[in-house]
Amino acid sequence: MAAGRPARLGVGIVSAGRVGAVLGAAWAAAGHHVTGASGVSRESVRRAEVLLPDVPLLPPDEVASAADLVLLAVPDDVLPGLVTGLAAADCFRPGQIVVHTSGASGVAPLAPATERGVLPLALHPAMTFTGRTEDVARLAGCCVGVTAALGDEVGWSVGEALAVELGAEPVRIPEDVRPLYHAALAHGANHLVTLVRDCVELLERAGVTPAERLVAPLLSAALDNALRHGDRALTGPVARGDVDTVRTHLRVLAETDPDLARTYRALAERTVHRAEAAGLLPDHTAKDVRSILEDE
Repeated sequence: MAAGRPARLGVGIVSAGRVGAVLGAAWAAAGHHVTGASGVSRESVRRAEVLLPDVPLLPPDEVASAADLVLLAVPDDVLPGLVTGLAAADCFRPGQIVVHTSGASGVAPLAPATERGVLPLALHPAMTFTGRTEDVARLAGCCVGVTAALGDEVGWSVGEALAVELGAEPVRIPEDVRPLYHAALAHGANHLVTLVRDCVELLERAGVTPAERLVAPLLSAALDNALRHGDRALTGPVARGDVDTVRTHLRVLAETDPDLARTYRALAERTVHRAEAAGLLPDHTAKDVRSILEDE
């Protein structure tokens, strides 16, 4: 390794899913050589043709055996069994770098590979992926959660260098907080999509179109304000303590979609808590809003 950069590596991608194919393409653009990828579904084959042209599609054991850097971009539940199987097939060797992309796990699932002398890393891009070419550009400026073995400064440095080569900013995530780190990201990103789609569908039920165009500036501003100003960005009837409006919202939502009314109630209760803690909502007003949320 020179000047904090890993040498040009032969990269093996297991498998060519949305994340694996994109990271492989990004590392190839940084000068590494993708030696092989695995993928059997029609989507994986098509994705590899677009993002990893001329890269041979091979079985996972052949991909891992031939690579200097083995990227295991598989679902969380598949990872432990895959590592165990590849280790049992003698696919790992001392000096290899073995990386997985699971957000909730550190290097512990890589223990069977670590026992064979590899350098284990967990690299989790804090980004949503579609598996298309634009995802490679989106890596620029995003963050990557990096975890290496405790006390392994060489590992941490290699992980950070690999993240930088993706165009991303590395953030060190200790092993023991990976589950909480991932829960936070999933809560924000995944539930944001759910919230936005609920909003759009309610407008469409009311006959208000184009719903996406109507809410895009509002939601973009709300996200920007939340990131810039924290809880001080809270607005709306709950944060203002407008009890009558909250009551009306609960009524029309219960008539339209009872399940969504329950979601609104849960989020409103959380908003009361945040607004009160931030000093935006006086105690007596917060009590009135909570009373409505509990009684309706």
